[in-house]
Amino acid sequence: MIRLLIADDSALMRKMLERIFLAEGDFDVRIAPDGARTLELIGSFDPHVITLDVQMPGMDGLTCLSRIMLAAPRPVVMISAITAEGTEATLEAMELGAVDFVTKPFGTVSLEIDRFGPLVVEKVRGAAKARIRSSLRLTERIRHRLRGSSGAPPTTLSPAAGRQAKEPQLPRPQPAVAKGQTELPGLVLMGCSTGGPAALDLVLPQLPGDFPWPVMVAQHMPASFTRAFAHRLDRRCPLRVVEVASPLPLEAGTIYIGRGDADLVVARRGATISAVCVPMQRDYPWHPSVERLVTSALDHMDAGHVLGVLMTGMGRDGADAMTRLRARGGRTIAEAASTAVVWGMPGELVKNGGAALVAPIDDIAAAIVDAVNTYAAH
Repeated sequence: MIRLLIADDSALMRKMLERIFLAEGDFDVRIAPDGARTLELIGSFDPHVITLDVQMPGMDGLTCLSRIMLAAPRPVVMISAITAEGTEATLEAMELGAVDFVTKPFGTVSLEIDRFGPLVVEKVRGAAKARIRSSLRLTERIRHRLRGSSGAPPTTLSPAAGRQAKEPQLPRPQPAVAKGQTELPGLVLMGCSTGGPAALDLVLPQLPGDFPWPVMVAQHMPASFTRAFAHRLDRRCPLRVVEVASPLPLEAGTIYIGRGDADLVVARRGATISAVCVPMQRDYPWHPSVERLVTSALDHMDAGHVLGVLMTGMGRDGADAMTRLRARGGRTIAEAASTAVVWGMPGELVKNGGAALVAPIDDIAAAIVDAVNTYAAH
């Protein structure tokens, strides 16, 4: 049995969630109406996983999450409202150690239950298997929030600080002509799902301001969150970070975040290679699709100038395409099981024999820089 603690100030949401999970047959459920009761039940019930409302009276969801992650770390799935305030709080929760999130039903709850029920069950089942990785950086961030400071966490990199920092200078590779039609030095493709926001928040700010290749990121996330996510990363990264909502030419010094509820692809616009947001396709079950992103890059780029990075996430999205990428001469990096919140996507890449390098999350940024240096030296 999976011990599940449901924390929500709405009696309707508590009842709905309890009914959904009891119907599954393998959940032992307790409920809490507020943060204080949640912390009490953690001690007595010892849940395997918690669903936590972002916005609760008294002790809000973020404060409750912070106390959980400091005192008794375990997988937490945030339940978020689709509002500007709810979006920002949910993204902060990801940075504070929450494994995943799901948006609350909107409109008529009875009409939304068919969409919401299977999704929240999938998220909670995945979270129950997740690895909770504590780190000094996470602990500092949590303690900083609990102190109630309004400034940036000590380890947060502001755009000004990042772009003025003395970073190692990377050699500028000569442009590679892809199929005789366009010039692009190279391209980094990154994919992740469950646990991905925190992983990207660790890796992307470490890429130096003079990084010479564009970076495209497919993170499974709803459209209501990806713009705010890109803005948060932009404040932390030496590189510019943008959400792809309309076609954008691929340029060095820019990280392109795929818009949620759509797919991010590499496309040709005349003589220019661009990042383009396109409608979802049934052939690709997760979105933005890592598989579709990598496949599109192979249609327009010489694989020898493409680097694929697959990090934490449930399922196998991107594993087959990145295996093909390596087989055609590209380079691939998979996050190691020792640090992945869920070793699904990177694990499948390793099982396929498609990972040229398997590295813990703390080493991935350096591995990306080393790979680009290697390309430039040849």
